[in-house]
Amino acid sequence: MLSVNNLAKSFADQLIFQNVSFVVSPGERVGLLGPNGCGKTTLLRIIADEDKPDRGSVFIDPHTRVGYLRQGLEYPIGCMLADALHDPRVEAAAEVERLAMASAFDPARLPEYQAALDRLEALGGTSPINLRDNILQNLGLDQVPLNSPIATLSGGQKTRLGLAKVLLGVPNLLLLDEPTNHLDLPMLKWLEERLSNFTGAVLLVSHDRVFLDRAVNRVLYLDPQTHTVRGYAGNYTRYMEDSLAEHERQWDVYQQQEAEIRRMKHDIARTMEQARSVERSTTPRQPNVRRIAKKVANKAKSREKKLDRFLDSDERVEKPRPSWQMKVDFGDLPESGKDVLRLDNVSVGYGERVLLRDVSLSMRHGERIALIGENGAGKSTLVKTIVGQLQPLQGEVRLGVNVRVGYFAQEQDVLDPNSTPLLSLQATVPMNDTEARSFLHFFLFTGDQPLTLNQALSYGERARLMLALLVAQGCNFLILDEPLNHLDIPSRTQFEKALTNFEGTALAVVHDRYFIQGFASRVWAVEGEHVLEYLELGDAGQAVLQEADVVGRE
Repeated sequence: MLSVNNLAKSFADQLIFQNVSFVVSPGERVGLLGPNGCGKTTLLRIIADEDKPDRGSVFIDPHTRVGYLRQGLEYPIGCMLADALHDPRVEAAAEVERLAMASAFDPARLPEYQAALDRLEALGGTSPINLRDNILQNLGLDQVPLNSPIATLSGGQKTRLGLAKVLLGVPNLLLLDEPTNHLDLPMLKWLEERLSNFTGAVLLVSHDRVFLDRAVNRVLYLDPQTHTVRGYAGNYTRYMEDSLAEHERQWDVYQQQEAEIRRMKHDIARTMEQARSVERSTTPRQPNVRRIAKKVANKAKSREKKLDRFLDSDERVEKPRPSWQMKVDFGDLPESGKDVLRLDNVSVGYGERVLLRDVSLSMRHGERIALIGENGAGKSTLVKTIVGQLQPLQGEVRLGVNVRVGYFAQEQDVLDPNSTPLLSLQATVPMNDTEARSFLHFFLFTGDQPLTLNQALSYGERARLMLALLVAQGCNFLILDEPLNHLDIPSRTQFEKALTNFEGTALAVVHDRYFIQGFASRVWAVEGEHVLEYLELGDAGQAVLQEADVVGRE
């Protein structure tokens, strides 16, 4: 169905990947893994024919319909839901219906009718109106008016819209770039089940560990050091087990190799010293002894040349190199009061539209709370109200004594597109260029990257920059709205470790099930127009999370 042959791609003098070859067959669900910036999105764009490789080729079966979900979908200003869902098959189906009527009275128009049928079939056939309504219902978008501006949709609703556009094409090859970003827990379950029952082929990029475990049956790892792809059978957990075992084997072989090299060098040095010792202790009147010593010395030189050839050859096992990972340290923080946040009968929304009513909740110092709920339910609106970007429709939001809020916004447009990571950091905290570059280095910004325009950064790089700005502020109350979106798995792991050591208080809107289990001490769940509190993950909250498969996994 899909065959990738010896692909190579570079940008300027930077090699992205080389010698990339693999095949994806019907029924396979392949996860494309690798750290941010290794070329996963570029590879998908080449397969989708939106970019060209420097070398190599992509073959897709002529009968294959490709559905490509791009990362971070963008729509024109003022674009409506109906505009985004425009389907050329609507016109094609109308043309078929018109020509069916015409050919019934004029048989000479039968070729036109057949051509129209062929065009509709090439576009995916089926009834587009019925298909659209069914897909919108499955994705929970059927209650959103078609005249709604895209800008008013939540992040999760935008991701669902992207999935709807892909599924409308009735594809049998899915290319999905971060399909789980912003999706709520029920929709994650729906997508997992949809992919499990999909009879075509899937190639997807994701950093959601639970989703990868349940959605893929093969893994391709794009190695940033070798710039090549390595294949692994099974899901994410199987890939981790195999790659760790592979790393350990390489380390064992490397250590054995280094021990053998040391032994050979010692043997060569000892043999050469024996030959020199014989030469020093004898005279020209002992030619036979010296002749034997010379043979010994030549033998040592021959071994030395053989060792040099081995050290320069491809047979030598390279020392396993640790991957370079993001370093997050919130450092020493100002101590806040015991009471950090209090919401008294707060209602939030926009104008006449109320999303949440009568929210009365509180947070104490050191607590970790996960705020969960369906897309569009009002979670982001609530946190924007807490940080003061929106005014409550009623009620009062009160922050405690000496509370310094750090806000990680879901939308990356909070970054000035015409600024740079260096200038963004210096606008947040006073740092000279050297200090700012050193700080950004902990977040994987090297070389000229701190001088790159924010709008030219990848989604993962922008997420790391937003984390860097958050850490630099030295806040003791973190409000995080989907902080893991676009972060690769190593960066997610480092962020999780940093939050474990964080001495302040944290409220996170998050749908990553792996993260929720390790992070949350309590859960606030949006249900209808209200926010319910669950004091323990293992208590009443367990029922809520079990419904979305958050708890009870190995």
